[in-house]
Amino acid sequence: MNLANKLTTLRVVLIPVFLIVLLSSFLSEPFDRYVAVAIFIVASITDFLDGYIARSRNMVTNFGKFMDPLADKLLVCSALIAMVELDDLPAWVAIIILSREFAITGFRTLAMEANIVMAASWWGKIKTTTQMIMIIVVLLNINGMEIIEFILILLATFFTIVSGVDYIVKNKNVLKG
Repeated sequence: MNLANKLTTLRVVLIPVFLIVLLSSFLSEPFDRYVAVAIFIVASITDFLDGYIARSRNMVTNFGKFMDPLADKLLVCSALIAMVELDDLPAWVAIIILSREFAITGFRTLAMEANIVMAASWWGKIKTTTQMIMIIVVLLNINGMEIIEFILILLATFFTIVSGVDYIVKNKNVLKG
């Protein structure tokens, strides 16, 4: 278990901690949100660090190739579902993002079975970054930021769709197999 894989594992461990703090009332509003956002930010930073460390130190492993994208999806999807529960996010946004994640995961599974490597694209990186920023800003629920929250929700949804279409178009040969 190298450092990159430990960071990925930490991200997975932080997900239930994030959800418990966000959805319970251990602390009073808005402190529970602030603590939850801090946990989400730490988990998000591990997303960027683990990949960088794995590539720069030649620590890429099969565990990391499998768990890193799964950990990202678990983190973002759990946050989105919690945000719908808290009435911070329209359900249609969560449905679009979750649907894309399931579709691309299925697409990647087909590619693996056909021994086709689907490289990560910049659209996917932009999508993940935009989603994480949107989650942080919406969860902070700062008065007067409603327009910015709305724009971030639209941008996250837009990049989710664009990155999904990009993956499918660039890898349409997967569907021929």
